[in-house]
Amino acid sequence: MRKETAIEKTPLTTAGPAPGAARMSAEDRKLQILRVAVGLFSQRGFGGTTTKEIAQAAGVSEAMVFRHFATKQELYSEILDHKACSGDSMNPEQMVAEALKQKDDRAVFERLALGALNHHECDPEFQRLLLHSALEGHELAEMFFEKFIRRVYELLGGYITERQRDGALRKVDPAIIVRSFIGMIIHHSLNNNLWDPNRRLLKISNEDAAKHFTDILLHGISLDAESGKTRTTRKVSGNGISRRN
Repeated sequence: MRKETAIEKTPLTTAGPAPGAARMSAEDRKLQILRVAVGLFSQRGFGGTTTKEIAQAAGVSEAMVFRHFATKQELYSEILDHKACSGDSMNPEQMVAEALKQKDDRAVFERLALGALNHHECDPEFQRLLLHSALEGHELAEMFFEKFIRRVYELLGGYITERQRDGALRKVDPAIIVRSFIGMIIHHSLNNNLWDPNRRLLKISNEDAAKHFTDILLHGISLDAESGKTRTTRKVSGNGISRRN
């Protein structure tokens, strides 16, 4: 028999709702199915999850699933929209709007870092779901890229370009700066959620992590003259040969 796919284009219409399904409002039922689908996708991936399993876990018929989500694309889009509306951490523009106006570099990067770290800590399930989508070459990965990743690059890239024109930031490709910044955040979250949940390598609060990552981004880790490092200087000896101190 053909393996059942996640959600087919053509909705099923033959079966009626499972017993007890009508006791929940339509909106609540839709949200319940959505949450069940996210849980199953994050545990088993997209290829390993069928509509029948989603329906069974939600206690409804497959027809009920298709009644709320006519196609698989609609379900995946609803997942992203639901996550985007679940908190400010998925709305970068709103999170740093005031800091952008004030051109407060530290506040822009630190608030974005903290929002992302808090979101990953509170919702590791969504992070696992995104990893599954990327590893399986699933369309949700591209949808997430267009709806969120590109948005963050454009937001931060535009701000960095403006601050470079102001003479406040070094002339480095803004995309490289954004990639470096996001890299620190994502690697830290992946360690905490997947590889080192007991924090054996590094145990710090999200607030401290956001602060230190921002420090590294804005100031690097090398000491400069202003921070008190004794710089190597050249002195000319009596025989005219220069030497270093």
